[in-house]
Amino acid sequence: MDLSIVDLSPVPAGGTATDAYENTVAAAQQAERLGYERFWVAEHHGMADKLAGTTPEVLLGHLAAETTAIRLGSGAVLLNHYSPFKVAEQFGALDGLAPGRIDAGLGRANGSPAVDRALGTDRRVQNPDEDHAEKIEAVVSHLYDDYPPEHAYSDVEIPRSDAAPPAPWVLGSSPSSATIAGELGLPFCFAAFIRPQFATHAFEAYREAFQPSQLAGGLDEPDGMVAVNAVAAESDAEAARLRAVAEASYKRMERGVVGTTPSVEEAIDELGGVPEPTPATLDDDEWPRAISGSPETLAGLLEQLSDRVGVDEVMIQHVVADHDDAMRSHELLAEGVGLTPR
Repeated sequence: MDLSIVDLSPVPAGGTATDAYENTVAAAQQAERLGYERFWVAEHHGMADKLAGTTPEVLLGHLAAETTAIRLGSGAVLLNHYSPFKVAEQFGALDGLAPGRIDAGLGRANGSPAVDRALGTDRRVQNPDEDHAEKIEAVVSHLYDDYPPEHAYSDVEIPRSDAAPPAPWVLGSSPSSATIAGELGLPFCFAAFIRPQFATHAFEAYREAFQPSQLAGGLDEPDGMVAVNAVAAESDAEAARLRAVAEASYKRMERGVVGTTPSVEEAIDELGGVPEPTPATLDDDEWPRAISGSPETLAGLLEQLSDRVGVDEVMIQHVVADHDDAMRSHELLAEGVGLTPR
């Protein structure tokens, strides 16, 4: 099994975006050393005092200079806010900075009405699926210089290296995004830490809709990855204690409080106690929003979940209050799965 990481650049308590970005760089460098496949950064808007990951195209440029081998990408750039050509230019520039190791993770999400207005995003799209599919196809056509000669954009160029162009990925948390990925013949990453109940159905929809891609950079066969919230510690009990932060954060989001990360002690107090450890074996219909465990327990859990949706790669997302705990979790996960250090 391959492991990857998506990082949200959380602002530490009493810290600033500078501290958040330093932590993200350290996490990317550690992931590279430990043998993780790829390191993606996220895009969130309107809560920069809590999540500094607002502009993956900027942060990835810095990570390109601070790493040498690991694949870097967006998890995701929110395509509904931007021109496909501008997104392609950004990823073309990133390819020039880190030749042959850039992933263009393409997704969509609306923020608050104020955020969408500030971004100039029109939420009154008649058919959002069609609009999203067209934008993804346009980004890929620009990245691979794949417009036919008669097309108006055939002579419009983007910066590029002489290595493989950025690899396009469709990201989503719904069967509709999975269907778009399948119809376009592109790889699909499902965010199971958002809607785990749809994971199996989404990959079924992806494979059912899959067609060998007519796009340069597309696939002949389905290929996917599942992103899960997971935290590791030396024991199942200690990992469950760390998982309290994710569980309390989810409870807060249900109340409309988004982006905050309580301390472990605050989380345990809000939950009324430490969560039970994640069982080593999950029921067939059980997919927790967050899992935890020792390296051995988590390796087994990740194997179960990846087998359930038929993928060979898992992307790790976590909600952990302390940066050192997060780094130790990544180290233990690499040990449990048996990654080969670089």
